[in-house]
Amino acid sequence: MTSDSNDAVTAAILVIGDEILSGRTKDRNIGTIADYLTAVGIDLREVRIVPDERAMIVEAVNALRARYTYLFTTGGIGPTHDDITADCVAEAFGVPIDVDPRARAMLLERIKPEDLNAARLRMARIPEGADLIPNPISKAPGFRIDNVHVMAGVPAIMQAMLDQIGPSLRTGGRVISETIEVGNMPEGAYASDLAAIAGAHAGVSIGSYPSMTESGFLNRIVVRGRDGAAITAARSEIEALIARLRA
Repeated sequence: MTSDSNDAVTAAILVIGDEILSGRTKDRNIGTIADYLTAVGIDLREVRIVPDERAMIVEAVNALRARYTYLFTTGGIGPTHDDITADCVAEAFGVPIDVDPRARAMLLERIKPEDLNAARLRMARIPEGADLIPNPISKAPGFRIDNVHVMAGVPAIMQAMLDQIGPSLRTGGRVISETIEVGNMPEGAYASDLAAIAGAHAGVSIGSYPSMTESGFLNRIVVRGRDGAAITAARSEIEALIARLRA
């Protein structure tokens, strides 16, 4: 894992699958990947969910890989007819796809040769020029081609693949996040002043987040950025604002 604190390293996630859009399967991968990227200094800028439709997957892959440093996809690399992610990524890059001997050998670590049927061999079809992402759980690999990392949709397997590729990622400066507890003060009481503070600190992200808890309605203001001095300055102004409004 390499670090460059001067250049922003950005990423997008592309979740692929009809089952996610229908609500039948509840996605758990977005949060896992987001937590991981934030921890290593990669800015997650966009998440897109698309069905198992070739044109939509190809369009999304091409749009997101061009816009961000990295694209991470989850889902659609299994043995069934609707697992078309590998084919779509190959189409997006304009390269052929076929059974990869390396991937086939990985499958044979878990599957007997006589059981390696056509359906299971689909999991060994890899776009030409891609590197494999090992899968220590079920052995069917993911792959990386250019800045696109293609991973499984099963959360435990996706996590295992993410752990495999993590050391190879270029990272940025770590993000500092500080929370200011506002209590039950309504957002409307401080919204205009908070916008002015945010405008005066361009390198800092400032957000207000209301929530309902067991003890009632609460607001929190979160200040995020990579410059510790800027974070401190913005936080001081916000704390002074809240104290003034409470007086």
